[in-house]
Amino acid sequence: MESKTTQELWPSFPTLERVYIEKAEGAYLYGKDNFKILDAAGGAIVVNLGHGRKEIADAIHKATTNSSYILPPWSCPEREQLISELKEHWLPSHLTRVHLSSGGSEANEAAIKIAIQYQAARGKPGKKQILTRSLSYHGTTISMAAMSGHANRKKGLEMFLEQFTTTETPYPLRCPLGKHHPEALSYYLKNLEQVIKEVGAENIAALIAEPIIGSSGGAITPPANYWENVQIILKKNDILLILDEVMTGFGRVGEKFASNLYDINPDILVAGKGMAGGYAAIAGTYSTDMIVDTIGKKGYEVMFHTFAALPQSCAASYAVLKILREEELLKRVKVQGEKLKGALLKNFSNHPHVAEIRGEGLLLGIEILKDKEKLIPFDREENITFRIIENSLEQGVFFYPGGTGEIRDIVCIGAPFIIEDPEIELIVKALSYSLEKISQ
Repeated sequence: MESKTTQELWPSFPTLERVYIEKAEGAYLYGKDNFKILDAAGGAIVVNLGHGRKEIADAIHKATTNSSYILPPWSCPEREQLISELKEHWLPSHLTRVHLSSGGSEANEAAIKIAIQYQAARGKPGKKQILTRSLSYHGTTISMAAMSGHANRKKGLEMFLEQFTTTETPYPLRCPLGKHHPEALSYYLKNLEQVIKEVGAENIAALIAEPIIGSSGGAITPPANYWENVQIILKKNDILLILDEVMTGFGRVGEKFASNLYDINPDILVAGKGMAGGYAAIAGTYSTDMIVDTIGKKGYEVMFHTFAALPQSCAASYAVLKILREEELLKRVKVQGEKLKGALLKNFSNHPHVAEIRGEGLLLGIEILKDKEKLIPFDREENITFRIIENSLEQGVFFYPGGTGEIRDIVCIGAPFIIEDPEIELIVKALSYSLEKISQ
């Protein structure tokens, strides 16, 4: 019997066209024969500092030499250092408690556990339902897949996944009242209020939502004053707000968190990805003294994952966050993000297939449609998103495929914060080439 090659064995299941990367440096990936690819997606919108920062590798090496594994609830120098960095320089002042996980799916699950345990601990066990949104993504575990409004990632699981009550995601381009309708804000707020009324506030523990929709929708930003009013509605109904900033947190939108853009004060905040910039697997669930103390006094336990808060991951995260802060890279995100968005608007806003260019900082989305006036998509079989990704790779640029299957043909950009003007020109050139190819 012939043995299978590594290429046949990995990845285990069909996925994007296989790409072999031999090394990475700065904002670039290098494939076979030293083929150079601009990582304009930051991998899965993770890489913020770029690849190959020696001081981060040194921090990981030092932590690994010091210890290989320490039980997550215990303390150690690397954990103490990271917690101090988070509290002193990053987290909103009201979020004082930190629960660390290995990634966003785990961190969002922890947030759900905390919200439900908090309601039970305060004598309201009936408040156990979680509201989610129609277009969203919160992770790949069974419970997070069920909670996400992402049709493609539920295929073959529909008969098993729990059904969650959804509110409508604010999507100004596709508001049922009309594109960017002046009454869009009122429409989405009334929908939220109606859903709460139908379910009963006494049955709802929390709403989980992304402040800016990530790759599932392609950097969809809400109507002005949306979050201000959502918070009022939730407070009035004694419902917690869990803010999923796995993708938007730690500088991606030019602020520490996207919640800063909209003056949101979440009860629980979740953030990962850029927390260690791809150098290690780590994410955090951040909550208040009131929530954690209420759970603790009742004797409930928020269980840890085995590889949560690895000292090596904490060391990497601390090093990344310190560099972001000391090199003032969030300011750079705003500057380069504005340049990039401006260049995209200049070159593609009048393109017959580009319906919208949106987002904040270096989280940008481009929605491609067959007829952008009537919002008619290309046929699913045309595979437009993947054709754009493949065409762009030919030009040496990698974009991230977005959409949910129902909402499709979304191209996402989540470039490292270090990109210069030549990289912006390269992004525009590659996208121009790809759009021309699908228009032929």
